Amino acid sequence: MPPVTSAGLLLHRPGPSGVQVLLGHMGGPFWARKDAHAWSIPKGEHGAEETPLDAARREFTEEMGVPAPDGEPVDLGSVRGSGKTVTAFALDGTGFTGAEAVAHRADDGSWVEIEWPPRSGRRLRFPELDRAEWFDLPTAREKIVKGQLPLLDRLTEALRTH
Repeated sequence: MPPVTSAGLLLHRPGPSGVQVLLGHMGGPFWARKDAHAWSIPKGEHGAEETPLDAARREFTEEMGVPAPDGEPVDLGSVRGSGKTVTAFALDGTGFTGAEAVAHRADDGSWVEIEWPPRSGRRLRFPELDRAEWFDLPTAREKIVKGQLPLLDRLTEALRTH
């Protein structure tokens, strides 16, 4: 089986106490009562026929319910975790007002179907992300899934050098 590859966008903006990043809380019953390390960059799988950047922009639109802002993305490289490789791109989100769209979107393809409860034979649909919020970097480090933590460090370094 080929490796699972995903791509996503990490939006950032200046905030009152430094850089803020936009993260989405993962949907579904497993994540419903979790907060610490239960947030992710908007991301999703792609195949060889799609570039990681194209996939990141597509997945952002699907999961957030609105298109990503225009701008020049900065490649943050890839991280591995939970059996998949995630390639991420930083993008200036100053002025982006679409974070609230996650909770208000129509059925737009950003849902996942899983067996719940496990081994019950019952299939239920849940949103991939159930909400999105801006966090300062120290708070984001507590919220983001552990496999994506290096992306916050890479963003910090990229912002220093640009």
